[in-house]
Amino acid sequence: MYSIGLDISKSSIAIHIPLGNLDIEIENSIKALKSLYSKLKKVYKKEHDKLVFIFEPTGNYSSVLYRFCADKKIKVFIINPKQSHNFAKAISQRNKSDKVDAQMLSKSIMIAREEEIIIPTIDSSVEEIKEMMGYHRIKLKQRVQLSNHLEALSVKDNNNSSLVKRLQKEIKVLKKVEVEIIDDIYKMIAKNETLIKKYEAIISIDGIGKIAAIVFIHLFIRYPNANQRQITSLVGLDPVIRESGTSIKGKNRISKAGGKMYRGSLFMAAMVATKYNKSLKLFYNRLKENGKHTTVAQIAVMRKLVIIAHSLFKSGELYDKNKYLGY
Repeated sequence: MYSIGLDISKSSIAIHIPLGNLDIEIENSIKALKSLYSKLKKVYKKEHDKLVFIFEPTGNYSSVLYRFCADKKIKVFIINPKQSHNFAKAISQRNKSDKVDAQMLSKSIMIAREEEIIIPTIDSSVEEIKEMMGYHRIKLKQRVQLSNHLEALSVKDNNNSSLVKRLQKEIKVLKKVEVEIIDDIYKMIAKNETLIKKYEAIISIDGIGKIAAIVFIHLFIRYPNANQRQITSLVGLDPVIRESGTSIKGKNRISKAGGKMYRGSLFMAAMVATKYNKSLKLFYNRLKENGKHTTVAQIAVMRKLVIIAHSLFKSGELYDKNKYLGY
């Protein structure tokens, strides 16, 4: 295999080609990718079918490359950002630039498992769900910003009643739009035989509602090759240990990497689960009895929810209360 490292940004792609130790930069477009592929076929000749493009999933920025690889049947290793960050540390790469990152990505082929090197396929319904979740995230962000502004106004003595009413009206409209988007996404999932089975498996978990189940579906289809440890990391629930010799020793915390949308939905789901999910309620109470802080116990429940949901997503099995009792 010949690993080509590609560091993707909004407008450009930095590329490292090991053969000849070439570092180039191209426009992030189909036209530029076609030109690149033609060049690679000339460089690698009859062995161009052994090429593996290695890149991080960067939402819309990487979608052009992903679709191009699917169309041209090019093998890819899509490495999640946390994994590439850890690999860079492992090889002592401290410098940070697009060129250096592309070189690092090229080397990361050594940590790829055989089943992670694939020719991508495009499922139009899955892509549509991703786009709709991106739209939902934008509307959610708008509502949070307006809510924060409304809260700031409410603590002032010279309250602008006209502005308050306008903000309240806009927030109400945005809430309605968010509900409509979730309903539309569910309709898309329901039309996909594979996804509806996975959705039903996730929502069978006591305490998981419609929004949380859809957020889980989005997370897992966004990172289809991630294992349980990686998916927990991508949500930002992996612990960060602050310890260095005897001079530095702080409280452990979570990384908070990944999207806030995931953690926000998970937090609400965890709160419900600690009331209505017998297994997670016992788990939460046991942590509290052992002296764990409420926040620490809540994060532990969130992490366990991710692991259980991911397992059910992979297997398609419904939640078994007895199986996870004491889990």
